Amino acid sequence: MDKGRFAVPAAVTDRAIAVGVAALLLGTGLSGPHPAGGRELLGSALLAAGGLALAARRRAPLVVLAFTGLSAAGCLAAGFEVLAVSYLVAVYGAVRAGHRAVALTASVGLVAVLHLTALVFHAGPAREVVAQARNTLEIAWLIAAFAAGEAVRQAERRADEAERAREETARRRADEERLRIARELHDSLTHQISVIKVQSEVAVHVARRRGEQVPETLLAIQEAGREASRELRATLEALRDDDTSPPHGLDHIANLVKGFRTTGLETTLTIEGHPQAVPTAVGRTAYRIVQESLTNVARHAAATTASVLIDYRPDALAIRVDDNGKATPHPAPTSGLGLLGMRERVTALGGRLRTEPRSAGGFTVQAELPTNGAS
Repeated sequence: MDKGRFAVPAAVTDRAIAVGVAALLLGTGLSGPHPAGGRELLGSALLAAGGLALAARRRAPLVVLAFTGLSAAGCLAAGFEVLAVSYLVAVYGAVRAGHRAVALTASVGLVAVLHLTALVFHAGPAREVVAQARNTLEIAWLIAAFAAGEAVRQAERRADEAERAREETARRRADEERLRIARELHDSLTHQISVIKVQSEVAVHVARRRGEQVPETLLAIQEAGREASRELRATLEALRDDDTSPPHGLDHIANLVKGFRTTGLETTLTIEGHPQAVPTAVGRTAYRIVQESLTNVARHAAATTASVLIDYRPDALAIRVDDNGKATPHPAPTSGLGLLGMRERVTALGGRLRTEPRSAGGFTVQAELPTNGAS
């Protein structure tokens, strides 16, 4: 969470706290009543080790919790009556990391161990022995450490949730703005560019059929129209794409058909021609056409069967979806991917779309998407 320009790294802070706690424990232990000789060295080593272990409290909070608890019990057994500050900091770290139950269980167990240690290693009246154990681990300090760790954990959790909410809001607004721009571009430019492209191609075609020389300016207009159409199509696809998941294409149609079978609609998939790689935009549009067609069949046509045909042609990809339901000339669009959405996608690729009732009953959706020059 330390993201400020002059923030101190967490590892440096942890080491400083560990050294400070070790120095505090040694100073407190050696300045008060304590044993001499080997027990003094052992107790001092345990005090220092318990404090220095806090340097790893972020990486291994439970290990540090256990080690500082054992150090506190060892120091009491050696004859030092020092508040187990290192264990309190370890409890704070463990609770902050989310190990509340473990910290509570370990603390209850340590309180019992400290009382048993005092009874075994210290002579004197039971009241004084219990007081020695209490001085090593005050219940009030233990509760305070637990509460502080939980408060910081809750604050960090709320901060993380707020950050995620801000990121989600910003992402949603960006998506909405992209879609708005795509609609504006489509409404204002697609029709005009398509008219220029079609009119120039018709003019070139008519001139060539008559055997006339096609003017260079007309050829330039034709090429400019094609290029503008490709650029606009690529821009609209980039604006409409959702980057959170990879786009669906021809490889996903089989699973799509299989999914509709589970709804009770008997759906078949037929592949004709020689399967080959097609431009991403063509594959994505083919998937959307099949998806929307089958969705309309399942929701509105009262059909029992539907067939999907994918035909790989030398310069085009043909898609046909037929059903045996009740034909309706204008199936209700869903989420912007109805007949209007399909027609927009197909037109943007320079293809053709036909939707009409079948003479044998039901409805048919036929699309032809050029694969040469699409991108």
